[in-house]
Amino acid sequence: MDISIIVVNWNTRELLRKCLDSVETTVRSLSHEIIVVDNASTDGSAAMLRERFPRVRLIENLENRGFGTANNQALRVMTGRYALLLNSDVLLTENAVSELFACMENHPEAAMACGQLLNADGSRQNSIAAFPSLLTLMTNTPLLEYLFPRRFPSKRYNHSGPVEVDSGIGACLMVRMAAMDAVGLFDERYHFFFEETDWAYQMRRAGWKVLHVPTAFIYHFQGQSIGRNVRSRIEFYRSRYQFFRKWRSRPCYIAVCVVILLRLVLDWFLTSVGMLLTLGLRWELRDKRAVYGRLLVWHLRGCP
Repeated sequence: MDISIIVVNWNTRELLRKCLDSVETTVRSLSHEIIVVDNASTDGSAAMLRERFPRVRLIENLENRGFGTANNQALRVMTGRYALLLNSDVLLTENAVSELFACMENHPEAAMACGQLLNADGSRQNSIAAFPSLLTLMTNTPLLEYLFPRRFPSKRYNHSGPVEVDSGIGACLMVRMAAMDAVGLFDERYHFFFEETDWAYQMRRAGWKVLHVPTAFIYHFQGQSIGRNVRSRIEFYRSRYQFFRKWRSRPCYIAVCVVILLRLVLDWFLTSVGMLLTLGLRWELRDKRAVYGRLLVWHLRGCP
């Protein structure tokens, strides 16, 4: 088996259906299996899979076990030489998987390869993630990409071939089975965010490379598989703290906590000023202030 295509789903039935339709129409020349791990959806996703995609291997969880844990369930039973991890909110273009596959075949030193994510209008999304550090936390990321393009590759540059990166966005990620055997699977302490960043960090430390393939295009309807509410933001913060706690020194971790809290206070203050200046008439400012306020309260409660 060439590829095991793995999708974790949680209440995204229609997005999942469209994603798997794109798999069926674009992945034809490579032997593959499809494994869907459903995290206790209540929207009829499992029934849709049984009716519309009987070939799919379905793993049904009784609770939402998170992204990393659910992927690990599929990774433990896959039979392919590579795993292709997909978010349910992506659509594959015609040659996306074959481009990723060819890159991995031509670069045996690569543990992972990610493609170029696209917005619905065809414009490019960020597909690359630098490893978190105090520098990336305190500095404007586009500025780093502009000043140090080799160290911080980004969508602003046109790359003609694969380029080495820290890690890729996990919406579409091809991973070598041999690298998983050497390093292990996802760290299940992460619930939804930073799992692939942590994984890439482990693989880079073990001597593997992570590549970005700019000619593999994938439409990504960003955020629709996880939502944009305060709970999702809290999970993001929780996972980011987990990464720093795991991989950085204690003084660095303390500095990160202070910087993040100060930035939240500043964001809350600036949006409050904006509300006063606009007499509270702009709903986006009201929403932002409420979100920053709830995140501040969560932090002040000790990040439970």
